[in-house]
Amino acid sequence: MEITVVGMGYVGTVAAACLADSGNDVVVIDINQTKIAQLNAGQSPVMEFGLAELIAQNVERGRLRASDDLQHCFLGSEATIICVGTPSGPLGDVRLTELDRVIEQLGDALAKADSWHLVMLTSTVPPGTTENRVIPQLERQSGKRCGTDFGVAFAPEFLREGSAIDDYRRPAKTVIGASDPQAFECAAAIYRPYASKIDSTSISVAEMVKLTDNSWHALKITFANEIGRFCQALGIDSHAVMEVFHSDTRLNISSAYLTPGFAFGGSCLPKDLRTLVYRARQLGAEVPVLESVLPSNRAHVDAVLRRVQEIRARRIALLGIAFKPGTDDLRESPMLELAERLLGKGYEVAIHDEYVNLDRLIGANREYLEHALPHIASLLSHDLEMVLKGADLVVVAQANPAYSQVCELVPDRPVLDLSGAARPAVAAGNYQGLSW
Repeated sequence: MEITVVGMGYVGTVAAACLADSGNDVVVIDINQTKIAQLNAGQSPVMEFGLAELIAQNVERGRLRASDDLQHCFLGSEATIICVGTPSGPLGDVRLTELDRVIEQLGDALAKADSWHLVMLTSTVPPGTTENRVIPQLERQSGKRCGTDFGVAFAPEFLREGSAIDDYRRPAKTVIGASDPQAFECAAAIYRPYASKIDSTSISVAEMVKLTDNSWHALKITFANEIGRFCQALGIDSHAVMEVFHSDTRLNISSAYLTPGFAFGGSCLPKDLRTLVYRARQLGAEVPVLESVLPSNRAHVDAVLRRVQEIRARRIALLGIAFKPGTDDLRESPMLELAERLLGKGYEVAIHDEYVNLDRLIGANREYLEHALPHIASLLSHDLEMVLKGADLVVVAQANPAYSQVCELVPDRPVLDLSGAARPAVAAGNYQGLSW
């Protein structure tokens, strides 16, 4: 394929060299004449392990060259990959001035093209940028229609400096969001020499994946460092602690707990987190991320209350009151807190939980429910049909498979799903997810 790569930074240069090495004819566009001269002389304009050799080989083969003439190269290629920088602005948001400049030039070139062309972004941008900014600008500048005269794709890059070539050749994942099937197939063809599996998704999901990945990586590093500071204050070997921690691939280093849902609760997580944060303050060890976890958890309950208020119902059926299905444990249950706050705001609440039964409750759980929350106990019922019958709104708070058909049971009333348990296989007009 004839490919134009715009931007001769780390990502653009590595992508251009790897694409040339897989058999494509690649031109890299940049305004920096020194970089252009370096690449055309077979030298790498950036320092990256193995890149100098790869560039020299493919320049010698005639597969790789550099230019500053974007329009000419665009018209001579089938696909243009945008790898320009999108740095932070002074207020923290991303700066898209360089991207806008490139899109304007591509729109002018597209107006002169007499064949279909793919425009693919790999630059990290906020979700919505491609569909709300890039595509409209290309259509205005060119007078042509996306999905008919040209296609647009977004394919986030996941390259690490120092191992970028290996990351490109052996990607952990390849994600493509495209405007239409033709655009996806063209983009996929570019990646197939290296990618054993390609995930096809929406453009906005593809944009969000990169921000999610980097936020998670930053959070992991910060978490490990905060644990390190806490351990150091106690004279504990933090590396030994974390070695045990990440040996657990069932819960710790896994997909567990990484699906959006409702707030956490129970007898362990809140208690142990409070203990660690309290002791850290006593020791003078700063753990601001860990300190923010419980406030963030409360904010999730606040988000549910706002959603309920927006729906404007008065009678609420709350499905699930224990902090997780299959248990009658009410300790620090966010569902219980939600019920309390709904009642405090004047809502009528009926509660169903197949595992919370006053007749079977014993010990601390029974005492807590009967004495601290007697008004909640009076609202509990084991008859799901009766709980649903008088409700204006059904809130599925617990990830209990027993609630998977709720949308069908109450097709005439809204269902607000906090756990994902009630998500229908086919879209239902009465269904709302909390954060999906």
